[in-house]
Amino acid sequence: MSAETRLTHLSLVETAEGIASGAFSCEEVTRACLERIEAAQPHLNCFIRIEGEEALETAKAADRARAAGMTLGPLHGVPLAHKDMFYRAGKPSTGGNLIQRDFVPGYTATVMSRLAATGALCLGGLNMSEFASGPVGQNLHYGDCRNPWNTAHAPGGSSSGSGSAVAARLVHGALGSDTGGSVRIPAALCGLVGMKGTQGRVSRYGGMPLSYSLDCFGPLTRTVSDCARLFGIIAGPDPMDATASLEPVEDYEAAVSKPVAGLKIGIDPRHGGIAPSAEVEAAIEAALEIYGDMDVEIVEVAMPDQDELNALSNVITRSEAATLHRKWLRSRRDDYSPQVRRRIEIGLAVPATRYIEALSLRSHHLQRLIDAVFTKCDALILPSVGEASPTLEELDVGDSQALPAMLMRLTGYTRPLNYYGVPALTVPAGFSASGLPLGFQLVGRPFDEAGLFQLAGAFQAATDHHKQAPKIDGVD
Repeated sequence: MSAETRLTHLSLVETAEGIASGAFSCEEVTRACLERIEAAQPHLNCFIRIEGEEALETAKAADRARAAGMTLGPLHGVPLAHKDMFYRAGKPSTGGNLIQRDFVPGYTATVMSRLAATGALCLGGLNMSEFASGPVGQNLHYGDCRNPWNTAHAPGGSSSGSGSAVAARLVHGALGSDTGGSVRIPAALCGLVGMKGTQGRVSRYGGMPLSYSLDCFGPLTRTVSDCARLFGIIAGPDPMDATASLEPVEDYEAAVSKPVAGLKIGIDPRHGGIAPSAEVEAAIEAALEIYGDMDVEIVEVAMPDQDELNALSNVITRSEAATLHRKWLRSRRDDYSPQVRRRIEIGLAVPATRYIEALSLRSHHLQRLIDAVFTKCDALILPSVGEASPTLEELDVGDSQALPAMLMRLTGYTRPLNYYGVPALTVPAGFSASGLPLGFQLVGRPFDEAGLFQLAGAFQAATDHHKQAPKIDGVD
């Protein structure tokens, strides 16, 4: 492994510490990432836009700041890239769609401002499902993004480029959005850690919306500590977003190393009524054995069936997406890909009474979940996705009757958690027989992200799944 490759394979936390100590420079790390991006982009198509020259100038400025003895932030000089839907004043933001191809916002998303304030670099805009609508990663306008573990397979969506780029060691972390699983699905299919926080834990100001009631922003990283650091930076109240919670932000990074003996993890043998593949089931069983060895108590619970929650979540997403897109559906209908247009247009037919009903039932269903699960355990374990990543060819089924079943296997475990509004953290859990990543998610009470990082950190300390890296043809 070359020196440049070693730099790209360091974790986010290791990279920040190495820059701070002077073991290597921001410019060295940034050049190494950009060289790897240049080699991998033709295979993965995970970037929509690469901002190499600007990133190098920013890296040089970061090195000068360190040399001058300036106080360094916790991400000083660390190269990141993000789903191309987080606004930065004066920078393009396509949202993965044709309509916004030339859109240049005049203001910056709060999550982007917070990352920049800690010294993080941005290497560009990452590929994504069009308008963040779709759990696969296909994109008719910018080309399909591909899974670095096997480029014939999907990386998951809608934060497809985020999952692909971080797993391929092109950047040290990325942000995505999660309305029904769009952080956790690509995290699971690409072998990463991905956090969807409690609804309102992270400000959504300056991010392209899909569903006001369900959208969450969160990080995808290679390690639990990396994820905790990023999440702690972007979480918290925001005067620009009245829906951002005022709940205090905990020290998530410190939680990662806390002991877990005596905690309880709940397992529903039915997984809410959706059966995963044998490989995913086996990965969860293996994880529970590891937790048992740590003196974590495993308790059986019976969670509410997922079917009703998936249906209610779809009502909200479709209604709110159709409301956001109504003008463009009239004036620029042909600029949508057919699948995305159909997915959004169906919301125009949802009765207002059904939409209001779906919203009003959220607190009722959350209380049911708390009574059934969280009175008995500290966290619930669930599949993130019901199977390993499908091929892009398998997903190209158009309007076939196979599509709904396939989408349910991809989103059936994640979407209800957006409806509940509870936090969920995807963790790498091994590999399928064909060498594709598997993952599970830990689900917690509202605002108990620290508890999830604690349990995930203990699991990762006992395993090496996160240390495995994909091999990409033509890339060192």
